Amino acid sequence: MKTPPGQEPALFIPGLRRFYDHAIPLSWVVVRLGVGWNLAVHGYGKVMRGMEAQTAALDKTMPWAQEYNYALSHLLLFVEGLGGLCIMLGLFTRFFAAANAIEMAFLTFVIYWGNGFGWLNKGYEFVLLWGLMCFAISLRGGGPWSLDRLLGKEL
Repeated sequence: MKTPPGQEPALFIPGLRRFYDHAIPLSWVVVRLGVGWNLAVHGYGKVMRGMEAQTAALDKTMPWAQEYNYALSHLLLFVEGLGGLCIMLGLFTRFFAAANAIEMAFLTFVIYWGNGFGWLNKGYEFVLLWGLMCFAISLRGGGPWSLDRLLGKEL
C-alpha cells in the first residue's frame, strides 16, 4: 500500500516512533555539523598555508585567472572558513550554504570534471558530494536547532 503524499510511512517497528519524533529534529544539526566542520577545516588550512601560498596554489590550478587569484584566495577563506563555522552554528545558513554550493559547482565542472569521477584520481567525486550537501542545506536553512531560528530571521 502506497503512503499518501505529505504523510510519513508506517514504521515496521511502531515502538520506534517516540525515538524518531525526538531524533528527527536533531538530524539536521548532524548534517550541518558534518558539512560545516569539513568546510571550516579547509578554510583553516588556507589560514595556516598563508594567503601568498594559497594564491600560488590557485595560480598553478587556474593560470588563466592569475590576476584574480589573490582576491579569490580571500573569498575562499571567507566562504569556507567563516561559512563553515556559520553553517555549524546555523547562522546565515542559507547564504553560506549557497555560496559554498556555488564554489563546489565551479570546482566540480571547471577544475575537476576532466579528471573523471574518482577523488583518488583528482576527480570531482568529493566536491560534487559536498556541493550537493551545501545545496540541500541552502534549500532547508538552519533547521529547528539553529541560531537563525533563535533570531527568528534567515537570509
